[in-house]
Order: sequence, then structure tokens, then C-alpha cells
Amino acid sequence: MNPEQLSTTVVDVLTALVDSGELTLPDGVPDTVTIERPRQKGHGDYATNVALQLAKVAGTNPRALGELLAARLREADGISAVEIAGPGFLNITVEAGAQGQVAAEVVAAGAAYGHTDTLAGQRINVEFISANPTGPLHLGHTRWAVLGDAIGRVLAAAGAEVTREFYINDRGVQMNHFADSIIASALGQPKPEDGYAGSYIDDLAKAVEAASPGIFALPADERRAAVRAKGYEIQLAEQQQQLATFNTHFDVWFSEISLHESGSVPDTLRHLEELGHVYELDGALWMRTTDFGDDKDRVLIKSDGELTYFASDTAYYLNKRARGFDHCIYLLGADHHGYVGRLRAMAACVGDDPDKTLDVMIGQLVKILSGGAELKLSKRAGTIVTLDELAEEIGVDALRYSLARYPADSPLVLDVAEITKASNDNPVYYVQYGHARTCRMMENAADLGVTLPESFDPALLSHEREGELLRALAEFPRVVASAAELRQPHRIARYLEDTTSVFNKWYDTKECRMLPQGDEPVGPLNQARLVLVVAARTVIANGLDLLGVSAPERM
Repeated sequence: MNPEQLSTTVVDVLTALVDSGELTLPDGVPDTVTIERPRQKGHGDYATNVALQLAKVAGTNPRALGELLAARLREADGISAVEIAGPGFLNITVEAGAQGQVAAEVVAAGAAYGHTDTLAGQRINVEFISANPTGPLHLGHTRWAVLGDAIGRVLAAAGAEVTREFYINDRGVQMNHFADSIIASALGQPKPEDGYAGSYIDDLAKAVEAASPGIFALPADERRAAVRAKGYEIQLAEQQQQLATFNTHFDVWFSEISLHESGSVPDTLRHLEELGHVYELDGALWMRTTDFGDDKDRVLIKSDGELTYFASDTAYYLNKRARGFDHCIYLLGADHHGYVGRLRAMAACVGDDPDKTLDVMIGQLVKILSGGAELKLSKRAGTIVTLDELAEEIGVDALRYSLARYPADSPLVLDVAEITKASNDNPVYYVQYGHARTCRMMENAADLGVTLPESFDPALLSHEREGELLRALAEFPRVVASAAELRQPHRIARYLEDTTSVFNKWYDTKECRMLPQGDEPVGPLNQARLVLVVAARTVIANGLDLLGVSAPERM
């Protein structure tokens, strides 16, 4: 019996009490009730505070309501005991067979275990990284490469239809600076002021010449446009390859230029005028965002006629909504705090409720230490450490897991030596080794003729340590749903560490050995425990996959 099933049982009991006239709930029976794992041993397998929550509206006191509920729950299938604690908490102990059935459910679901329909029917756009295509991705992009991808994974696991999107900032003066830097390198000239440095520019110049021989001999006005286009193409392809190697995948690569070429931006400006949220002042066109909580109004068109980034941002948001997305999630860097208010005001200006359609997340900075010093310099990029360099030095799994296990809004310092060492003190090693241990146990079982049964007696998994492990495995779907609702994939990582610890304690308990010893025949208990091991392996692998981290079979 898992928490969801127990919640359903409690709701059924409440409904029966209301139908019989023993209980009155003016607001109706709740759809679900909160079921938690007690922190202290001896307080049952699960606990609920439903009696405290409903007593007042029911016109009674919590203990009296608790007694009423307990009497009915004791008669329910799968429940062996119910005790009332404190002012009205219900501590519930489930039957061993009902508890053990969790292992069978996990194994049967396989890779789908943990998936729910919590967010079913929602179409969500997750936009992250969105870097200029003028250089390699670097440390500043790495945290969002992990968290954006993981958020997309947990949202999908919770039933949402998710699109991961990279907004390519391919319009603006920086693209000309990019082209001029490549040209200067190819012609052996000094890098232009406001240009791009680093040996990657020299590499790009060679790649551009190889792809388009004679391109640097074109007339100056043609040359810049041609080099800009080819350099952009090559650099964007490199960014895409970097992210694929880092196990971060996008469904859509959206070009900012396409907004302007399609007419979306002027269409957006006309729409805002129709809504009455723009005005002219000092030759510029402004959006009246202060009407919706922004600290100042925002310029859409400058006095010289140039469109601002905010004009593109507004058109881009409306483009997402026109594509059918119910909710738009923006993942922005630490220097974008000011964007929260203006984006929310922008959504309100176009007629949306930002509480329902918009979620702006701000990520804090990450520092990487190596040998006690902060990594800052790059052989390729000059002043930044590239994503490729980080992945090569630290490893994709170690870097992804270490970034995923902390909330986005917490500043982070990672030490290369700590997050790469093969030690139980290293969380990613600890969890991955736990998975490898389950795989080794399955191999050993096969060698001794212990096979996974088509069916087994779940009541055999009755040891205290087995109960703890089963309850931990049963929590996984709720952890995934919570991580999705709160956009906090670090909850998955912390759950995996706790569950691996529970599994290891079971593994170290002599009374819970899985394999027969000596000449002992293979019995039903050995097979039941093999099911439990396969269930643990499934949950750990599924959790790691939600973080984009591999689940090795050997370490």
C-alpha cells in the first residue's frame, strides 16, 4: 500500500461517514488527504493530520474525529493498526502483504514508475540558457543546462506536455562584433574594440574559410554578412553538440530574427496599441508596465527608431502563447532579477494572469574550485571556462548531479576534488554505487539460480528494514510530483540519497540476506527479496534519469 492508496482509503472512510450521517462536512469530502512517513520509529508506517484539519468544520474536536476515523480504518483492507497520537494525529500501520505489494508495483511499472498525471493536460514551455551564438557555452550556462533539462524531465514525468526551448539571441549589434572579430583573425588584424577574444575565434576563422573558401576576399559589405551567417551557423552547431554531449536536449531552437522576419514584432506593437497599454514620449514608444506592478515603464522603440530587446521579449511571449502553451517558464541568470517584475507586467499588459501563465526563475552563481583556486581562465575562450572543459575535467555525471542537488536560488561552490572522488562522502558516487550494487546482486542471484518470480507472497517482506525500504520506494511518485509542482529537481537528488541509505541499511542487515547460503535451497523468501532489489534498482535508475545522470551497472 503506497501513500496515494492510503489517501484514497482515508477519503473513502470520510465519504462513508458523511453518507451514514455520522459526520458532517459542509465543504464536502476532500479529494485527497496528506499522508506522511513518521519521523520516529514506533509511530506506525504512515501518519495523517486529517482529523486536525477537518475537526473545526465538522463541529467536533480532533481526537473525537480521530477516534471516528480510526474505528473505520481498522476495518479497511491492508491496514493492521491505527493509533491516535497527541491532539489527533493518526498513526497507521499497514499489513506486511499490503506493504510488500509496493515492490511488485515498482517492478511491473519499470521505467514508468514515479510518473503521475498530476500535471496532465498542461502544455508547458521551459526556456533556458538562450545564449548568444557568438561563442562556446561556459560555466555561466552550465547550471541552467542541468536544471532546465531536469525541470523539463520532472514536468513530463508529472504528466505535462513539455517543450524545452532555446531562444537564440541572433539579432543585434553583438552579431556584427562577432563577424568583425572572425574577419580580423582571418586577416591577421587586431581584434576590434568590443570584439570577441579567445583562441576559439581563430578556430572559427579557419572553419569559416574551410566551409566557404574565398569568403574573406569578398568586398567588405558582402564579407561581413557572409562571415556573420557562416560563423553563426558553425558556432550554433558547436553549442548544440556541447549540449548533446552534456545530455541536455532541446525540442525547439527558436531564432530571435525569425520574430522580426515573420512580422510578429510589429503585430505585437499594434496589439498593444489596441489594448491601450502603449504611449509616445520624447520620440520613443513605451509600454505602460507600471500599471501592472513594474517599477518603471519600458521602452519598446527608441527615439532613433531602433527596437529594444523588450519589444522582442514581448513578441516572443505572445508567440509562445499562440503556440498553445498554458504556462511559460523562464530560467534566467543571477544578473536578471529586474526581469521578474517587467516580464510579469508584460504578461499582464497583453491580458494574461502572470500567476497562471508565467514563472520566472533566477539562478545564482556557481564557483568551481580546483586545487583550492577558482576556475576562471580558459584556453579556448580566454576569460571563461567552457562547458566542454568543465565536463572533461569533472565528468558529465558528477557535474550534472552536483549542480542538480541544490535549489537554483542558492549560491554554489563546488570543489572538483570533492565531487569526483570515489567515496561514499560524494553523493553522486554514493547513489550510483547503490545502483551498481543492486545490479551486482541481481547477477549473483542469477548465478545461484534465484530468478524473478511471476508472483510472490509480499507478506514475506516483513522485516523492519524491509518495511523502511518499501515505504521509501513508495514515496517516489510523490517526490516526483512535488519536484514538478515546485520546479525543484534537487528534491529528486536528496530523495535518492536518502533511499540509497535505506537500501544500504537493509543490505547490511544479516537477517535480510537475499541469497541462499551454502546448501540452502532457493526459497520463496529469496525470490521475494530479489523482487525488492529489482524495485530498488528501478527507483534509483528512474531518479537518476530524471536528473540526466547515468545509472552504471558496474563501478
